[in-house]
Amino acid sequence: METRANYVLIGAFTLLAAAFLLLFGLWAAKYTSSKDWRYYNVVFNEAVTGLTEGGSVQYNGISVGTVDTLSLAPDDPRKVIAHVKLRATTPVKVDTRAKLSFTGLTGTAFIQLTGGSPNAKSLVPDNSDTVPTILTEASALQNIAETANKLVARLDKVLSDDNIRNITQTLDNIENATGVLADQRQDIGALITNARISSEKLAATLDTTNGAIADVDRELVQKLPQLIAKLDSTLDRLDNAAGSADKLLSENRGAINSFTQDGLSQLGPTMEELRGLVRDLRKISSRFEDNPAGYVLGRQKPKEFEP
Repeated sequence: METRANYVLIGAFTLLAAAFLLLFGLWAAKYTSSKDWRYYNVVFNEAVTGLTEGGSVQYNGISVGTVDTLSLAPDDPRKVIAHVKLRATTPVKVDTRAKLSFTGLTGTAFIQLTGGSPNAKSLVPDNSDTVPTILTEASALQNIAETANKLVARLDKVLSDDNIRNITQTLDNIENATGVLADQRQDIGALITNARISSEKLAATLDTTNGAIADVDRELVQKLPQLIAKLDSTLDRLDNAAGSADKLLSENRGAINSFTQDGLSQLGPTMEELRGLVRDLRKISSRFEDNPAGYVLGRQKPKEFEP
């Protein structure tokens, strides 16, 4: 009985030791895994069609982790939260951005991380209970979709009923105008011919005018030295005349002053006498015009007979 009891104890101890070693191995593996990996949340404001759990996460084209879980945001179902697991050595910075990319035009979707300047701080959680969030950018597919939506909206505005009606009227007007031009093509041809003839005549007139101007310019250039010489001579004469007048005024300044003082003072009475004489002459002239015979013979003008 004692031998069997010892076997039981040994077996139980062996089982407990094996279980302990297994639990220790799991704990060590988990601890090592937690030291080698970092977890982040990536919040997308668009559909993540093609992205699955276990999908690749790349940093500038290099695989650095995987997508752990995908879920809708509890406060806004339009947003998708991707819980990603990245290597601990991945340099995730505060300015690192994430976007949805594809391996080809219609290939597998994955998360592409870009940015991360060397001087930026590392992205770390606020406290031990939170997971840091990597900001996102619009994917190329979303940009294409937004651009297509804008183009469709603008195309709808361009192709509205009013614009189509206006375009139709414009085409009708153009057709009518071309018809009128076709009917008057002979007149238009004649007008073009007359315009060509007029332009040729104008060109000939301009050539003649240019020749005349050239001749005038040539004659003016030839006569210019003579004109300048005559002008210089005239200026010299004017200068001499001005000098002579100045000299004459200087020599007769006393006489001029005497005339302005004495002569002008006597000129006033003389002018009064002349005015009186002019008045008398006007009276005599008016009398002579009215009755020349009576004025000469000393008789009055005869009165007209009134029957």
